[in-house]
Amino acid sequence: MKKRKSSCYLEYSHKIFLSLILYFACVGAGVADQLVNQLKNSPSPYLAIHGDDPVAWQEWSQATLEMARKQNKLLFVSIGYFSCHWCHVMQAESYRNLEIAALINQNFIPVKVDRELEVALDAEMIDFAQRTMGSAGWPLNIFITPEGYPLYAVLYEKPDRFGVILNTLAKEWLADSAGLKTMAKKSGIAESPTVKIKPTAELADKYRKQLVQETLANADFLKGGLNVPRKFPLSPQLTVLLEIEAREHNVRLAEWLRLTLDQMAEGGLRDHLGGGFFRYTVDPLWQRPHFEKMLYDNAQLAMIYLRAAKIFNHAAYRDIAVETLNFMLDEMRTDGAFITSISALSEKGLEGGTYLWSEEQLKTILSADELSLVARIWGMDTAAEFDLGYLPMNRKEPTLEDKKRLKEIYPRLLQVRKQRITPTDTKLLAGLNGIALEAFSEASALDPRYRLAADELRTFIVKRLWQNGVLQKGFSRQQLLGPGDLESYAYAASGLMHYAEIGAKSEDAQFARQLANLAWQKFYTPQGFLLEQGGELARPYYQTIIADGPLPSPSSVLINVSLLTGNKELGVQAKNALADGEVLQKQEVFWFASQVNALNRLYPKKKP
Repeated sequence: MKKRKSSCYLEYSHKIFLSLILYFACVGAGVADQLVNQLKNSPSPYLAIHGDDPVAWQEWSQATLEMARKQNKLLFVSIGYFSCHWCHVMQAESYRNLEIAALINQNFIPVKVDRELEVALDAEMIDFAQRTMGSAGWPLNIFITPEGYPLYAVLYEKPDRFGVILNTLAKEWLADSAGLKTMAKKSGIAESPTVKIKPTAELADKYRKQLVQETLANADFLKGGLNVPRKFPLSPQLTVLLEIEAREHNVRLAEWLRLTLDQMAEGGLRDHLGGGFFRYTVDPLWQRPHFEKMLYDNAQLAMIYLRAAKIFNHAAYRDIAVETLNFMLDEMRTDGAFITSISALSEKGLEGGTYLWSEEQLKTILSADELSLVARIWGMDTAAEFDLGYLPMNRKEPTLEDKKRLKEIYPRLLQVRKQRITPTDTKLLAGLNGIALEAFSEASALDPRYRLAADELRTFIVKRLWQNGVLQKGFSRQQLLGPGDLESYAYAASGLMHYAEIGAKSEDAQFARQLANLAWQKFYTPQGFLLEQGGELARPYYQTIIADGPLPSPSSVLINVSLLTGNKELGVQAKNALADGEVLQKQEVFWFASQVNALNRLYPKKKP
């Protein structure tokens, strides 16, 4: 499947890279007031770890843009998140490099952004990078004009190459800032009027079939997932495709779904000792993970395996869901809610250091017989793929007797592993905890602990994040994180609707309706959806339909929950938004699976 791309605007890139000579002289006439790093006491754990960088990081704000305008400097905006491995690499290599820090401080207004707190800015800059470079990811570094127009994007670069880019841009800006401002301003997408298409049962059926066709056309029928070099869980798509399979059985789809679920569970994507799933694998065989663990992945995958257990009548999937929920309770729960993520790096800064085992370490814990079993299952007859050793996984399928013995061995290994400290992003975000509330509500009948977790999550959202008629984005380091964005409202409303179904409390359903209604008022316009109100960039970033990413599309979730409430006014809003369906005719619907799901909520296919 081709990656979605829009037209590119690279007219200035050739000019920018004419100069390839690295120099470290100060650029510019006159020396501005010395900036000071502002991040030391940030409530964002990600921003706080940059508080000791020699780069004079500022926070993203209107005041920072005003500073750039007064000094006529480009903003250097670096976007990342706590558990992003390459963000930490670039910090160590470049942002703690005194020469590079001096270059940045002298020639730019440096800004560090936690993407999980600036969702709208991150989404727009990802789109800009995709349009201008053909790829995007994190760390995402964008040079933005003082007027708020993105000019140039760069992802991870080694220090020497990064220094060239910084110097070249500084020289070009000094030589022709007016020209670069004009280029940046012209690089925006020309907006076309939205064409309304009346949602119908026929349209719902069309897109549902198209989603299945696109999936099967790009499916890896040997190892599951899509036929791509790196394997991601694709949780929003799996969620929707499972529901389609439940209503209209498709042999090929069922085969692919089960294969994908099996491979994710048996390979390196899943933590076989402590439970839970890693973010993705860097190989197509599901064996070499990037080791960060995200709340949103695990909450979604717990629900996916629970649903799959019912659809395929397969108890092993239920066991994986339970294991994942228990991992969340044991390692991500604090103060009645769930933290955002667990780092890929150990406390010593070693990637995967928490999860990998050398043969020497195993010999000190296991008997010769036990080591022989572990070595066979983990595939230790070949050299370790990681510098720090072997990752527990089922490279060889264990027998029933093997599984029984591993259940005795793994808890002992886990006790040793618990001595290894792994940094965590302790932000408690409204939207992500809304997804977790949905997961524990769905699982509440399985274990009293899950019902208790759901109760406490509901209290956290309703009592702590709902302040004076405004849903807060989250809570971190004893501070509220400001007004919530579209994700906050949509995911929290969905979680509360599912909780209301298990609790049969009308006030929870009513509060979910209230959140949904506020979301429509705050984030939906005739031009499309906004991810948050306001914003510092020059142009509002409207999206007719928001695509799925690692998280389901918040606009589609809002549509879905609005239909679920049964409220007439919310239903009208949802149907009106579903009429903006021409976007699906121009894109691969695979990336809009949640929108397809919302359309099918309105026009469900009846079970045969």
